[in-house]
Amino acid sequence: MSRYRLQPTPVQEQALLQHCGHARFVWNLAIEQHACWRPSRGPAPRFAEQCRQLTQARAEFARLRAGSVTVQQQALKDFHQAMSHFFAGTHRRPTWRKAGRHEGFRIVAVKPGDVRRVSRRVGQVKIPKVGWVRFRWSRAVPDGVKSFRVTRDRAGRWHVAFAAIPNPIPAPGSGEVVGVDRGVAVAAALSTGDLLRVPGLRETERARLARLLRQLARAQRGSKRRARVKAAIARLKARETDRRKD
Repeated sequence: MSRYRLQPTPVQEQALLQHCGHARFVWNLAIEQHACWRPSRGPAPRFAEQCRQLTQARAEFARLRAGSVTVQQQALKDFHQAMSHFFAGTHRRPTWRKAGRHEGFRIVAVKPGDVRRVSRRVGQVKIPKVGWVRFRWSRAVPDGVKSFRVTRDRAGRWHVAFAAIPNPIPAPGSGEVVGVDRGVAVAAALSTGDLLRVPGLRETERARLARLLRQLARAQRGSKRRARVKAAIARLKARETDRRKD
């Protein structure tokens, strides 16, 4: 996945949040359906049957009909894939998605003209029912992109990730073997004696994080002050995550 920072306008952001809400709503409906299903009723509905049920629901409810059918169908596709991984024993059972924590959706059948570069640092991606949304062109978009995922983190930042198969990295061919030991104080210790440390928050940032956590403990649940403190904590955590990824 090649991820880029998305830069939607306030109007586009509201449309993106609506897509996220529809994807989360359809996902939670599928979770509830499987939770209430009993073996006496036969096998649980699979992706094709759920898509037919979604078509009936869109015809009945204007809220779903106003959204993108691609976003809603791909939410069902993601759920079907998650259940397949659960039955294969490789992942845990899928759980409920919560607003503010699980914000995102997937778009498939992307055409070559749906992603374009408009300037040296700016690109645009075409999203159904939203239009052309700008993103930061930090590197070239891979060729042959067929799908992408739009997400919003807890810090309020939007990202678009294009799915593409990367080119294989050739091995050095020297035949040498290096052991890697992952730890806490040291991110990775190599058998060659090298110690790899992942950068985190600075001393001043850690002190600010501790102060914000104390404020969060004293803030009243549901208050605007608590929401501001949570947003500030999310921005610090996002900064730490970005440094680790870099």
